Amino acid sequence: MAVNLKGRDFLKLLDFEPEEITYLLDLAAKLKDEKKKHILHDNFRGRNVALIFEKTSTRTRCSFEVAAHDMGMGTTYLDPTGSQIGKKESIADTARVLSSMYDGIEYRGFGQDIVEELAKYSKVPVWNGLTNEFHPTQMLADLLTIREHFGKLEGIHLVYMGDARYNTGNSLMVACAKMGMHFTTCAPKKYWQNEELINTSKEIAKKTGAVIDLTEDVNEGTKNCDVISTDVWVSMGEPDEIWEERINDLKPYAVTKAVMDNAGENAVFMHCLPAFHDQGTGIGRQIKDKFGLSEMEVTDEVFESEKSIVFQEAENRMHTIKAVMYATIE
Repeated sequence: MAVNLKGRDFLKLLDFEPEEITYLLDLAAKLKDEKKKHILHDNFRGRNVALIFEKTSTRTRCSFEVAAHDMGMGTTYLDPTGSQIGKKESIADTARVLSSMYDGIEYRGFGQDIVEELAKYSKVPVWNGLTNEFHPTQMLADLLTIREHFGKLEGIHLVYMGDARYNTGNSLMVACAKMGMHFTTCAPKKYWQNEELINTSKEIAKKTGAVIDLTEDVNEGTKNCDVISTDVWVSMGEPDEIWEERINDLKPYAVTKAVMDNAGENAVFMHCLPAFHDQGTGIGRQIKDKFGLSEMEVTDEVFESEKSIVFQEAENRMHTIKAVMYATIE
């Protein structure tokens, strides 16, 4: 099928057909190759994009800013103190104001309903940099990284370990369903995705040949898989009692060398970052002081091993975000 995404929003992968996702991955690979060869693709000189960050980020901000600069565009970064969105100005009014000045709007923050409302009232494409429910730009980076490593996506078995109820776990399930992959949630049952999304993903899988399964058994879930992915177990700002409960529940689902050995000789480890794998951060030291853990969702041994492709994955955030902007700006 001929793919034309001009003017489209990028809010969640559920909105896109597999062929459209493949188109974005192919475009990202092309733009990445051109950047490595120092071939300019600054086709959007004179354009500008607004970056709304109600939740701060290193990778997402840098990815959007470098990608926009590479394409010749200007950026305006609006942090939690630099925007009146939802406070003195409604989301609808914000969308109408910004879309009269900018050629695209990125939003990273809280509920999916916020970015959906921005898109509803915006005259230019809106891109989801992360919400509580979905993280579609991260998914493109993950898919590109997997394809670069294995040469394909179809049939690749990805296991997500830990708390799968939020953006990363939700989005990986959808991404794998869309691309004909085998996806496994490996976590205590109360940390599985919601039933509606599980059923939706299984319906998609019927059309693409994907496999969707869920298990509480680490050995069974990770046996001979290709990719093991995880994320932090607790968000910053959550109370200590939540940390304690989450750590106690999920400690058996930490990605260790034994887990990677069970996965198989060619398995790789992925993480959207930041990761609590050592004592190199203030939060890491707080976890050690409060809960006695020197590592959390992944051991340092795995994180720093040859099986870890997390920094290739992080770099690909920029290339895939560039592809989204390139494809959608009119």
